[in-house]
Amino acid sequence: MNTPNDHPPVLSGEQPSVNALTQPLVAALVRDRLSLRVGVEPLPGGGTLVDAGIDYPGGLEAGRLIAEICMGGLGSVQLLTDAGAWPVRISVHSSSPVLACLGSQYAGWSLASGEGKAAFHALGSGPGRALAQKEELFKELAYRDSAGGTCLVLEVDKRPPQAIVEKVVRDCRVKPEGVTLILTPTRSLAGVTQIVARVLEVALHKVHALGFPLREIIDGAGAAPLPPPAVDFLQAMGRTNDAILFGGTVQLFVDSADENARDLANRLPSSASKDYGRPFAEVFKEVKYDFYQIDPMLFAPAQVVVTNLASGATFRGGALDEKLLAASFGERA
Repeated sequence: MNTPNDHPPVLSGEQPSVNALTQPLVAALVRDRLSLRVGVEPLPGGGTLVDAGIDYPGGLEAGRLIAEICMGGLGSVQLLTDAGAWPVRISVHSSSPVLACLGSQYAGWSLASGEGKAAFHALGSGPGRALAQKEELFKELAYRDSAGGTCLVLEVDKRPPQAIVEKVVRDCRVKPEGVTLILTPTRSLAGVTQIVARVLEVALHKVHALGFPLREIIDGAGAAPLPPPAVDFLQAMGRTNDAILFGGTVQLFVDSADENARDLANRLPSSASKDYGRPFAEVFKEVKYDFYQIDPMLFAPAQVVVTNLASGATFRGGALDEKLLAASFGERA
């Protein structure tokens, strides 16, 4: 499903359809709505809306399944017990990390409607992005999907207006009944789970920002602790970010020169950023809630392991920071 490009495509050869792969996962989410404690309701004009934390409690398993949907069916997400300070870790793996993470999971499609109190804004994540092709990233990936149905995950605490639904239908070029929108508020258990499950995606996004060739990324896995949900959005956003910035570990398998693999291991961890060292909520408040004033190099796992398949050498960078995690997660004596 590659498209012609003036540059060598990042995703060479025939690629799977992320929309086709996610359809069974979306069907399972809807089918098992009672045990997963999510709400399922029709969208105006057709389609399906899944409430995973607004009027329904949702939970960790719903978040785990939604995270696999976000990854376009190309990732495995597990909840693991850990002997560390935080007993649950979210483990992620993909044998197609570039397509799974950047071609599907990355929240890169900006959806906005209305003004004032009626304003709605969300960043769309999931396989619908590969149909809409609204991001320059897809030109670099040289990937375009086609499908009769699609899904988007929105990290919001209110239902999208009809204008957003119509935009998704129009831009994805599907019939209204072919759209599923999944809502995962940041403060919910499902929201926390699916956000922290982006630990590998956060690494891939910074890999891209650093200019490391994406075609040299062969495989990848990562893990991060599950933070306790917070009572307000700012604190919840801070904790989910900090789970990755201070507690996330990623291993990337690359086919590259050793000097490039070593450089990637040194530059990729969050500690390489000038804004590292305080809980994210504090940093965000200091810049008066202007996300773009934060060093983009901050968004990365705490610890990175880069294994070069071309030489067998492994390089490490960064370290976990349990004290910063405890400060962020609200641990009390």
